[in-house]
Amino acid sequence: MESATARDLSHIVKRDGRIVPFTRVRISNAIFRAAVAVGERSRDEADRMAEQVIAAIGRTPSSQPYPAVEEIQDVVEKVLIESGKSKIAKAYILYRAERARKRTGREARDPKKGDPIPWKKVWHVLNWAIDHQLHTVQALNDRIGRGEFGTIVRESEDAYQLDVVHAADAILARKKEIRVVIVAGPSSSGKTTTTIKISRHLAKEGFRFVPFHVDHYFHDLDAHPRDEYGDYDYETPQALDLDMINRHLKRLLNGETVSVPKFDYKAGKRIDNHHEMKLARDEILLIDSLHGLYRDMTGEIPNDEKFRLYIETLLQMRDAGGRYIRWADLRLLRRMTRDKDQRYVDPKFTIEHWRYVRDSELDHIVPFVNSVDYIVNGGLPYELPVMKRRWLDTFRGWKDEYAGRADRMDAGERADRIWKLFESIGSITEADEHEIPKTALIREFIGGSEYKY
Repeated sequence: MESATARDLSHIVKRDGRIVPFTRVRISNAIFRAAVAVGERSRDEADRMAEQVIAAIGRTPSSQPYPAVEEIQDVVEKVLIESGKSKIAKAYILYRAERARKRTGREARDPKKGDPIPWKKVWHVLNWAIDHQLHTVQALNDRIGRGEFGTIVRESEDAYQLDVVHAADAILARKKEIRVVIVAGPSSSGKTTTTIKISRHLAKEGFRFVPFHVDHYFHDLDAHPRDEYGDYDYETPQALDLDMINRHLKRLLNGETVSVPKFDYKAGKRIDNHHEMKLARDEILLIDSLHGLYRDMTGEIPNDEKFRLYIETLLQMRDAGGRYIRWADLRLLRRMTRDKDQRYVDPKFTIEHWRYVRDSELDHIVPFVNSVDYIVNGGLPYELPVMKRRWLDTFRGWKDEYAGRADRMDAGERADRIWKLFESIGSITEADEHEIPKTALIREFIGGSEYKY
């Protein structure tokens, strides 16, 4: 039998048989995520548990030179249980089972429930696209070729603005009972612009909104979940102090004064009791949040006192191969543009981490879409040539750079798909973009907006 000291921990064997470098921090991150799920936030403890796991793997005899992913996960469970961390072990086991269920495609599907986005909404968007000859890339190209880009912009903006007005009217219909308005949606769907537009519309009707900034309720970075690369993960709702959010919301709605925090992003620290906040009788709380639909965020507030609005890029356009363009790809392009131009983030970082953004959306946002009161379509047909101008050459390089790289498989697939899409879309000029109004949703990402974000 092979001795314990002969075990090579420099690499691991993935489920598909690939051999990749072994990263110790992933074990610590996995344990820490499980701990966060049960209310514990000691990263030092997670690191200690991870070292025990690594030591146990090294002592385990095996005929295989490298440990497999499943073997490592088995050892994590064993170490947690034997160390008396039963709650963390249970959370880890449940998370592991959920990921396995998704991988093998055994996810339960109830045909009566349908898709998260109501088909009636999707059908309405598709019907509009057909009426305006914007339901395929070829139709879009034909209109651009006829010099109609400015007209496409106006038609798209009118449709979006009408959706915003309908959302505002739905809020007005319940004005006697609503205490909180929540604007939620996945990353880069256009929540901020939509919130501003709805607020301005309702202000004309006497509504007074007070923003409640949940982003100031982040836990300190040293108690923050991380993603698979070991980077701090702002995409999960567990990054927020949900208990404090609920306490403060409940007290504010009871007419009390609350000392709210402020998050210092540069220092990675939350400053508690930063300033006081109180609602007047005629004021309504407005929450603009990625995870606004997550039940634990506003669980203390009765449902009939909340209005939940969801925004998504519901573009209904087929590509050259007859497939519908992916909404998440549109949002990736928006986020890359904003990250690069406004937040000085390397675009490669954005695309390489996008899979974790999507995982969080699918786990913590999409499942709650059926609970919303209104859905706004933030997809704009004209944004495709706008993004092509900015990113065609970048994606041409990425589709080659990422090709065949096992450690960047997701980024490679996205890069290749978006590059092919760009290749099929007609081009516009910088002068054409002057047709985009300063109040357009897309300017939240490409710049030039009259709104302050």
